[in-house]
Amino acid sequence: MLRVLMILVPLALSIYAFIDCVTTQEKDVRFIPKPVWAILILLFPLVGSVSWLIIGRDRATAERIGGAPGGRWVAPDDNPEFLKSLKDDDSHLRDWEADLRRREEELKRRESGEEPKE
Repeated sequence: MLRVLMILVPLALSIYAFIDCVTTQEKDVRFIPKPVWAILILLFPLVGSVSWLIIGRDRATAERIGGAPGGRWVAPDDNPEFLKSLKDDDSHLRDWEADLRRREEELKRRESGEEPKE
């Protein structure tokens, strides 16, 4: 059992670190460029993975993704920026509905045999 764990733990750690490295934004990577970190993780699974998890990624920046003051996460219905973005999308919805109505009218005219208006 211990032999299996000695193989599985570094493998799982290196897979996790590699995926974390690949999905991290370039601005959150510290000290070395992201492709070099990925190669380090693949060539030296245990050392590269631990190094990436400890010093490779700027965790403070990653924690501020929620957009709330102080860097804490906020639910979307409490986030004023998210609610404002929904109001901005409302005009796109109206345009989409108008286009849909126009297409439905054209389809009805075609089915009834009328000439389309241009």
